[in-house]
Amino acid sequence: MTAAGTRTDGALAGVGLLDRERIVARPGFNRWLVPPAALAIHLCIGMAYGFSVFWLPLSKSLGITASTACPDLTLASALFTTTCDWRVADLGWIYTLFFVLLGSSAAIWGGWLERAGPRKAGVVSACCWCGGIILAAIGVITHQLWMMWLGAGVIGGIGLGLGYISPVSTLIKWFPDRRGMATGMAIMGFGGGAMIGAPLANLLMNAFKTDSSVGVWQTFIVMAAIYFVFMMGGAFGYRIPPAGWRPEGWTPPAAKSTMITTKHVHLNNAHKTKQFWLIWAVLCLNVSAGIGVIGMASPMLQEIFAGSLIGLPDVGFAQLDAGQKASIATIAAGFAGLLSLFNIGGRFFWASLSDKIGRKNTYYCFFVLGIVLYALAPTFAGMGNKALFVLSFGIILSMYGGGFATIPAYLADIFGTQFVGAIHGRLLTAWATAGIVGPVVVNYIREAQIAAGAAPGPTLYTGTMYILAGMLALGLIANALIRPLSDKWFMSDDEVAALQAKSAAVNAGPTGSFGIGTGGLDAKAMLAWAVVGIPLLWGVWVTLRATFALFG
Repeated sequence: MTAAGTRTDGALAGVGLLDRERIVARPGFNRWLVPPAALAIHLCIGMAYGFSVFWLPLSKSLGITASTACPDLTLASALFTTTCDWRVADLGWIYTLFFVLLGSSAAIWGGWLERAGPRKAGVVSACCWCGGIILAAIGVITHQLWMMWLGAGVIGGIGLGLGYISPVSTLIKWFPDRRGMATGMAIMGFGGGAMIGAPLANLLMNAFKTDSSVGVWQTFIVMAAIYFVFMMGGAFGYRIPPAGWRPEGWTPPAAKSTMITTKHVHLNNAHKTKQFWLIWAVLCLNVSAGIGVIGMASPMLQEIFAGSLIGLPDVGFAQLDAGQKASIATIAAGFAGLLSLFNIGGRFFWASLSDKIGRKNTYYCFFVLGIVLYALAPTFAGMGNKALFVLSFGIILSMYGGGFATIPAYLADIFGTQFVGAIHGRLLTAWATAGIVGPVVVNYIREAQIAAGAAPGPTLYTGTMYILAGMLALGLIANALIRPLSDKWFMSDDEVAALQAKSAAVNAGPTGSFGIGTGGLDAKAMLAWAVVGIPLLWGVWVTLRATFALFG
């Protein structure tokens, strides 16, 4: 290899198109092409958050204008019935499967991803996610719910897990100078996928709707095709830096934080450390509190502010008629959309801020500010101050999203970058746990209060807010206990060199920038960003238009 970094013709002999060695970057490659490749995948799989847009149409897939209900239908019989319409609760299990399988598949195949590389993982993710949606479309056509569970829920859920973690390790290695910002850019896409996918699904269902079809299976097929093109483009856009690469002109700062290591912990040892489980608790508690709010955002706004949302401040929720409840439900949907914008923006804002103030300090912000806002939420509700109430929950949701985006950089700081993608995959079991804990805590407390005679209104959620604040207090303690790892957990230089041998073999020579990663936002990079940016901006515009009624 020359000093400029040119490979010899034989360096890639016997290497497959999807293999990790194939995607080691060449001189002249621009690292700013990698984040839009990651976004292309995350914006597609992020539609998992918006899948509920299909529930009501699917609950009338046989009756078309009204559900063909069967009083004796059970969950087991719903899986195989061809004569009864499905209930929303039966369909909702697909949403549960999404996030259980996401966390499980990320944990199981995270190590394989580190060996196989992000391109192969991205291709498998595209095949699973899009193939699962196609199988779900067949399930709609044949009216077999078990096929929808298997297709979208199980196979699609595996695709979610692989797609979610596929860019993490790669982005951290490309942006050692901006770890938080890099992962924030990609994971922002997962939060924004529903903003594009949900309105697109509505447009397609309305276009395909006929007297004999609700238009869902056709929408599934079209969206699967669109997603497959974008996800394959993202997968083939991935490149990894050669061993020893660093940004041109950048050297690690001389005065490093003790919380940021330059060494590496092996995947097999990461879960043996108390730091792993403390970070696991930090993520689980932050997500449990946030996901509980997401699940109850719409009913909470309606029951707390009731008639004041439509200019009737003295009318409680129970006194509203059906038409008035429909009106405030539309406004509450706008509130949920507004929260999704805070969720997305927080992923980029907080992750980027963590590059300046550190990951541990960022989580201190999440927990301290979150405790204050959760504790004050009942006061804002009691005051009837809609603006402060909405703003407080917007900030809470920004920290929910920011927690997801900051955690990969936190792991890289503590465990090093060699196995960060796989370690992150195992840590996502905290997400699966939080997906159960948060909604269960919120929903059961609400039901218990209703059973005790509490009427819809601010007091119905007061206890819930204080319990969520308590969960964040536990997270604050866990974060405070995180310390740097002792030297016994880190791999030796020889062990790291052996792991990096394959990528080093196609880029032998002195370390440095190799002319790779240069160019900034040049024309090619701007085009790549436009491909993912234009759909994202369209989703933001649609969401803002829908949320205008909240204060309009």
